[in-house]
Amino acid sequence: MKKDFLKRVMATGLVAAMALSTAACGDSADEAADAPAADTTTDAPAATEAAASTEEASDAAATDDGSYEECTLTISWWGGDSRHEATLAAIEAFEAAYPGIHVEPTYAAWDGWEEKMATAFAAGTAQDVNQINWNWITQYDSDGTAFVNLNDYASVIDMSQIDSAYLDMCTASDGSQAALPVSMTGRIFYWDKTTFDEIGCEIPTTLEELKACGEAFAAYGDDYYPLALGEYDRMILMVYYLESVYGTDWVTDGQLNYTVDQVAEGLQFIQDLEDAHVIPSIATIAGDGAASLDQNQNWIDGHYAGIFEWDSSASKFSAAAEGREIIVGDYLTDLGDYQGGYAKVSMCWAIASSCQHPKEAALLVNFLMNNEEAATILGSERGVPVSQIALKTANDAGLLNGQVVEANGKVLAWVQNSLDPKFEDSQLKSSDGVYYDVMAGLSYGDYTVEEAAQTLVDGVTSVISQ
Repeated sequence: MKKDFLKRVMATGLVAAMALSTAACGDSADEAADAPAADTTTDAPAATEAAASTEEASDAAATDDGSYEECTLTISWWGGDSRHEATLAAIEAFEAAYPGIHVEPTYAAWDGWEEKMATAFAAGTAQDVNQINWNWITQYDSDGTAFVNLNDYASVIDMSQIDSAYLDMCTASDGSQAALPVSMTGRIFYWDKTTFDEIGCEIPTTLEELKACGEAFAAYGDDYYPLALGEYDRMILMVYYLESVYGTDWVTDGQLNYTVDQVAEGLQFIQDLEDAHVIPSIATIAGDGAASLDQNQNWIDGHYAGIFEWDSSASKFSAAAEGREIIVGDYLTDLGDYQGGYAKVSMCWAIASSCQHPKEAALLVNFLMNNEEAATILGSERGVPVSQIALKTANDAGLLNGQVVEANGKVLAWVQNSLDPKFEDSQLKSSDGVYYDVMAGLSYGDYTVEEAAQTLVDGVTSVISQ
């Protein structure tokens, strides 16, 4: 079955090659890579030998007297065009504030990004400053050697602006502060009200209403769907459903809390959505030829009228559907007796241990996190900031994306479950991982619901036991 899935991935082009110039402060060595036309990747110097020992770094950062070395720093992130533009502007402001420090950026869309970064972290060739996912700390910095301990630069980074509970979520197993959380996030529905109005459907707030919309959309046109979900989206929605029914976290302390039969129930829920014309099949989405849903013409023109996405993604999806009214939805109230779903650290800033100028990199991280000018530039491009000064500055200036704020508020008010970091392990969520295998295999008919459930349970159990 797995072999069939890999053939599907290769045939449909679901895995797009994204460019990533591996870089860090040090000697120059360009690495050629191809990137989509819509994305930009700046060649940057490759990493040299690893940075000095932790003790030496601590000594260097012990006192911040306002001095810094002239150097070239590199930085990487993923996102949509609006995030790219805002981050580039913030970098320009940093360079103006710190003459002599030059910052070379590398950025692209998400598709294929984690695979590139995993290779870079393993090889010690990642950029100096990196936007990372929360689970990458567990996955790539389990022993505290991949990322700089930011506690060593507490004189440079104002960590008092961040709630200690959020900071604690970003520590490595050795207790080091591997990263700084930028925002908290969760998944919620977004709806294209323009399409719903055209078809004559009310925005759904229950599963029953959503399935009724599936019938109405099918009657309006075979290529119209009230909701579109990729493989990973389906996995997250399935967990939201199961947690709503049973009220139990998906995984706790390395233990999957759901039986094969219960997982089969969740997978049947997803398959029922496809059978009811609520969501297009994986083959249909693959045939659209887009790297991600925000780049999918069917989302752009309203044929796909709903998504289940991170609250921080509002600006990206709304910008893509220019001219259409995209609204934040509500959680479905009839799935079960519990308020399923989870919130997590949206993303973080981390400094690679290979960085040759960690103090200067820390200055850049602090600027992006806590500087008022940067806050006015970045707004909510990475979600609602957890930095108190950044939040106040952006909010007072009216710069926060209203949809992001609305969605974030709904997420944090609703969800009651916790997320295990290994839920997002690359062996599970990457484009050739267990989630994709199971969800695509079920949609293509390669798996029965029972086979898919057993495959998912076996895959998750194997990863969380490592």
